[in-house]
Amino acid sequence: MAFEDLRDFIDALERHGELKRVSLEVDPYLEMTEFADRSVKNNGPALLFENPKGSHIPVLINAFASTRRMEIALGVDSIQEIADRIVGFLEMQKPESLLDKLKMLPKLAEIGSAFPKLVSTGPCKDKIRRERFSVNYFPVLHCWPGDAGRFITLPMVFSRDPETGKRNCGMYRLQVFDSQTTGMHWQKHKQGAEHYRRVVAEGKQTRMPVAVAIGADPVTMYSAILPLPPSIDEMLFAGFLRGKAVEMVKCETSDLEVPANSEIVLEGYVVPGELRREGPFGDHTGFYSLDDDYPVFHIECISHRKNPIYATTIVGPPPMEDFFMGKAIERIFLPLMRMQLPEVRDICMPAEGIFHNLMLVSIRKSYPGQARKVMHSIWGTGQAMFSKCIVVVDEDVDVQNVREVTWKALNNIDPQRDIEFSMGPIDSLDHASRMPNYGSKMGVDATTKWPSEGHSRRWPNVIKMSPEVVQRVDELWKRAGLGSK
Repeated sequence: MAFEDLRDFIDALERHGELKRVSLEVDPYLEMTEFADRSVKNNGPALLFENPKGSHIPVLINAFASTRRMEIALGVDSIQEIADRIVGFLEMQKPESLLDKLKMLPKLAEIGSAFPKLVSTGPCKDKIRRERFSVNYFPVLHCWPGDAGRFITLPMVFSRDPETGKRNCGMYRLQVFDSQTTGMHWQKHKQGAEHYRRVVAEGKQTRMPVAVAIGADPVTMYSAILPLPPSIDEMLFAGFLRGKAVEMVKCETSDLEVPANSEIVLEGYVVPGELRREGPFGDHTGFYSLDDDYPVFHIECISHRKNPIYATTIVGPPPMEDFFMGKAIERIFLPLMRMQLPEVRDICMPAEGIFHNLMLVSIRKSYPGQARKVMHSIWGTGQAMFSKCIVVVDEDVDVQNVREVTWKALNNIDPQRDIEFSMGPIDSLDHASRMPNYGSKMGVDATTKWPSEGHSRRWPNVIKMSPEVVQRVDELWKRAGLGSK
């Protein structure tokens, strides 16, 4: 059953023992970050700060910061359940008989129930402030000592393509400049930035409407970070994931729509061509992302629920909350990658690789050079193009076991032969690239090498004990008093 809103999710976390209420006064300036960082690094619970210094609005953080919390958020016992649902839809084919048509009906009904539903009003309209409003009303965090200021870090930012009218919902941080303006961190490769570029190129609009929603049911919030193709509406995909349409309500100052169950909504606009210095910001890389020029978001109206809850997150040296959100993406979107690259068996993006720095890929190798084909295909696919290092191994290697990958990869490579470099787009937050947004990538073919790939020597087998001996020693081990294994 889908959660109705953020409060419903908080109740579920509490029932499952995954949330701790903090009644002490804790400062949004740095202290909450330290609480959140310690909690996630020690497998601690989500935190609900009930008494933020300088505000009466509670702050929720680390709500997604464990595998179990991600499962609760998505309403499943295992993330694999969602991947299996996606596989089911991908395998749908044209029905050839009445029985085939009947079998498809539940899937078609599921798709039909996912479309966003426009409603006349919602809880996010409980309080509407057009005058004497301020973003400072909310306990926005100053996350790290070197940050340029306070940042809204878990926003759902809504905009429309000026050419097609299609909606985009992305998660872009907002640096608070003053009571009614923030930065709009639209990185060059993001869809929000593309909408902005098209508005600027058209030269027809003096203002580009933007709406920001903070806090909603967990699936709707999570959908804002998913690497979906531009043609797929995040709110439609959220409806698919939660098994229930996302109710949307029109903004007060524009035709944009936001989730009706949002805790807080900031409505406003950006002016084409108006840029302001934004950053530095302690980012998910574990380093401060450098300051740069970004559009300015002007707030015209603020609405919120009665007694709103401010949802936020912290990024920094891994692992942090974003790792668990990213790990779920890895599992959910593996079927889509395998649809394009059927030889792929599994992928892993370790926490220390901060998503784009390292991807481990296992493949079922069928022909010479296949590992390199996979590397280049990944570099040409959506947000995966940012993968700075790709290591490809054979299908018998467990890529979720980084120690095993390291052991086998380092044994299997001749560096000069098996490592290749390529140039291309780089994540905007990569401080090591020679130029902003452009640099080199590395691919490592750590698969077994064949004669047809120029390896004329014999390839040795991995050392492994015979199963019969393992079984006998299992029993002797227990009898020797050495434990269960």
